[in-house]
Amino acid sequence: MAAAYTPAVSGSGLKAGVQRLGGHLAGMVMPNIGAFIAWGLVTALFIPTGWLPNKHFGELVDPTITYLLPILIGYTGGRMVHGQRGAVVGAVATMGVVVGSKIPMFLGAMIVGPLAAYLLKKVDAYIQERTRTGFEMLVDNFTAGIVGGAVAVFGVWGVGPIVRQVTKGAGNGVEWLIHHHLLPLASVLIEPAKVLFLNNAVNHGVLAPLGFAEAAKNGRSILFMLESNPGPGLGVLLAYLMFGPRSLRPSVPAAIIIHFLGGIHEIYFPYILMKPRLILATMAGGAAGIATFMATDAGLVATPSPGSIFAYVAETPKHGWIGVYLGVLVAAAVSFAVGAALLGFGRFAEKKPDGDGTEASGAAAPATGAAEPATGADEPADVPPAKTASPSPQEA
Repeated sequence: MAAAYTPAVSGSGLKAGVQRLGGHLAGMVMPNIGAFIAWGLVTALFIPTGWLPNKHFGELVDPTITYLLPILIGYTGGRMVHGQRGAVVGAVATMGVVVGSKIPMFLGAMIVGPLAAYLLKKVDAYIQERTRTGFEMLVDNFTAGIVGGAVAVFGVWGVGPIVRQVTKGAGNGVEWLIHHHLLPLASVLIEPAKVLFLNNAVNHGVLAPLGFAEAAKNGRSILFMLESNPGPGLGVLLAYLMFGPRSLRPSVPAAIIIHFLGGIHEIYFPYILMKPRLILATMAGGAAGIATFMATDAGLVATPSPGSIFAYVAETPKHGWIGVYLGVLVAAAVSFAVGAALLGFGRFAEKKPDGDGTEASGAAAPATGAAEPATGADEPADVPPAKTASPSPQEA
């Protein structure tokens, strides 16, 4: 399944291993990108700060990102490892990590889904040869239930404390950088934390309280833009649109609209999880945007929620337009440039086959030329031209 989204990887070593890991992540996430887009549309429309606020429809938002999307990823990852049985136990195991944490557990789903399926695969290999005839269905059902339930319990018990420590560490690191006036370096922590879906914890748990305190004194704060800047994500999506794998490009325009106009940054996280090296692009773009904000003394009056360009319009103070939007554009441009370079400017995109399975690059041309009779100076003058292979009407 991963091969449908990333080029085939050959060879061994660290680089090949990382590429294979990225392929497996793509195989788990990208088949479900339609569900991410559906959630993004619902969120952008119906949350209280959305285009069409609706409390009843807005109730879809939290259960979808908390339960449905991680379970879909765990299901797909389990299916990649052990077929339908692996998909079932992968979904059950993912439920454990979902319950064990208060944030969307996409990364946890990518771990426990394939892990549960792999364990079931090993159990099946051991049990099937030892199962008496007539008991196959009973044994299969119980082994799947036991493995799925055990991994789910482990997820509840083991994942919650780990996630809490990661969240606390990211928040403390960002706060230290702020106090030591090293704001551009905050992107080194903020952007990876965002991709791990800790964006709300970092923004509303750390940056927003500090930003409101600063805004109370100065009327605006740069801290409101450290995490919410839509520029880095826009740059990565544009790089995907122009230079990413061809099978993914059709999904990018909708993601750009949901991210940049709707303010739902989570929509671009799967694209980075598919190719983890692109986190460097968002880090570079975020740092460039923050440096621009600092150079122009830009700031917002409150937290833009969601992080849409329209929310930036609403929260920009009077006479502060240039610095705010210049920072967004610079962040997008730097992120795009770095992302395009990391994608090889399209060199890594798989070649598109034509209808008969051959490359659409004129590979059949040499065969056509070889069928023509050889003529020229090297041919003896007294040798008559060769007859064509097709029979005459009389011979037919």
